[in-house]
Amino acid sequence: MEKTEMDQEKLTRSFDFLDCVVFVGMLGVSALVGVYQAYKSRKNPDAVREYLVGGQNMSIFPISMSLIASYISGIAILGLPAEMYVYGTQLWSIVIADSFVSLTMAVVYLPVFYKLQITSSYEYLELRFNHTVRLMGSVIFIIKMLLYIPLVIYVPALAFNQVTGINLHMIASLVCVVCIFYTTLGGLKAVVWTDTIQTIVMFGGVVTVAVLGTAKVGGISEVWRRNVQSGRIEFFNMDPDPTVRHTFWTVVIGNYLNWLASCSVNQAMVQRCLAMPNLKKANITIMIMAVGIITIVSMSCYTGIVIYAAFSECDPVTAKQIRKPDQLLPYFVMEIAENVPGLPGLFVSGVFSAALSTMSTGLNSMSGVIYEDMIKPLLKKPMGQVAASRIMKLTVVLIGAVCVGLVFLVEKLSGLIQAGKSLSGITAGPLLGIFTLGMFFPYANSAGALVGGLLSVNLVAWISLGTQAAISNGIIRFPVKPVSVDGCSEPLRSSAANLTLIVENAVKEQPFFLYRMSYLWYTWVGFLTAIVVGLVVSWITGPNKYKPEDKKLYTPVIHKMLDLRTFKKSNSTELHKIEPEVGANLYSPRNS
Repeated sequence: MEKTEMDQEKLTRSFDFLDCVVFVGMLGVSALVGVYQAYKSRKNPDAVREYLVGGQNMSIFPISMSLIASYISGIAILGLPAEMYVYGTQLWSIVIADSFVSLTMAVVYLPVFYKLQITSSYEYLELRFNHTVRLMGSVIFIIKMLLYIPLVIYVPALAFNQVTGINLHMIASLVCVVCIFYTTLGGLKAVVWTDTIQTIVMFGGVVTVAVLGTAKVGGISEVWRRNVQSGRIEFFNMDPDPTVRHTFWTVVIGNYLNWLASCSVNQAMVQRCLAMPNLKKANITIMIMAVGIITIVSMSCYTGIVIYAAFSECDPVTAKQIRKPDQLLPYFVMEIAENVPGLPGLFVSGVFSAALSTMSTGLNSMSGVIYEDMIKPLLKKPMGQVAASRIMKLTVVLIGAVCVGLVFLVEKLSGLIQAGKSLSGITAGPLLGIFTLGMFFPYANSAGALVGGLLSVNLVAWISLGTQAAISNGIIRFPVKPVSVDGCSEPLRSSAANLTLIVENAVKEQPFFLYRMSYLWYTWVGFLTAIVVGLVVSWITGPNKYKPEDKKLYTPVIHKMLDLRTFKKSNSTELHKIEPEVGANLYSPRNS
């Protein structure tokens, strides 16, 4: 529904000169950081390593901020408050999983990448399996990022359009151009330092809106009381049914693996950790990242219940003041911005900061994957550092242009946030499964990894796309928390009554069981399928033979088992060479 002329006038008047200064200033600083880092690194002899991992001498603070910014996108900033408002607080429990994810990453996965000193996490797949498996992993990653980045840019552009009236395609293209500019020039260091600035802006925007919103409602106790009355406060729904959208089990256990895949084997995350001079500092950055993510996710979730408390008597979605829940946060910002100069500008800067950091991270990591995994293996002789750096910069420009073009297609889709989460599940589980198969199971071979990865991708894609089709057709509906329009005017209450009638008369058909499964289990399905199928195929085709010199390809978690296996094999061989009574006194493990 189109905004009324009065509403549009209010929004345009609210985003004033000061707001524009704040927003343009954020873009300008990001561009200047790219120019500065390009100038600093212009004479570096190892241009490729400088561009991809910052010369491996980055400090803890900027890398930690960049890791936080890489995970928190504009979709999260806008989507989490809407989730709390519509479905309640159960999803807030995802913060429980984060601490376990960080610990798992530090203990299980990161030591392997760090010991191998590789610039592409998918290079591991070639070292452990073969080039075909590496190429499969790289292609899955690139497809995921090419589909995800346009969503990340479009959602905040939609919010910007709502608070300013400026054409969303124009602002999306402008922001993308700035991001491509500083990522191309400055490489990882520019991305990391702009991420640091953008993380600070993002925190500032979220905290300011939460504090002012709480004050407007009447304090934290009033916010909590109104949400308790509506039944929104829910953290421990222990229903074991996997078809329930959000329970404690789906959110904590289901989302644990999704976060683990996003952090532990994702090129964007691994690349930043490898920019640290040693593993100890890399692990410290991971712990700081966990604290930062928990904080900003909690603040965004809290903002959602603040928004409900503010609109508890007149739901703007039901009253058709906005089109969908994704617009609740920008609408709320404009409601509290009348007496706070610069707040809309700070809010929009915060949302776009989250989007810019995600896009720049994706562009930089994709350029590394394309060069290291696709271009470099095809070269007959090594390429010079300057030429390689130029190819990666050109790659950033090209894939950035593709992302800009895809932004124009995103608006044709529906349910952007749900689509983004489903897309993540399609690729996250299979990738994590392949890496885990290689690091934990010495018997797994390349055929098993390839078949397991391809089969799991197709299985989860079928489930995800089938579910989205069922949702679009109205076959699947999720229970929502109650809203009220008692405080609205009479015309708005009439519109709400008509909407309720439509919902009550909706088709009630039970779709296929897997389509009803919570989307947070998608990663587990892909993960387990890749491992189980990989092991079965490896057994059928002839298992991989473990060699002690390959020990660094396996996670430290199983090193003791590998040492024991080597010890037994070593002594078994020796016993065949000497007399039994002598061999009984000569047990000594071989150095693995």
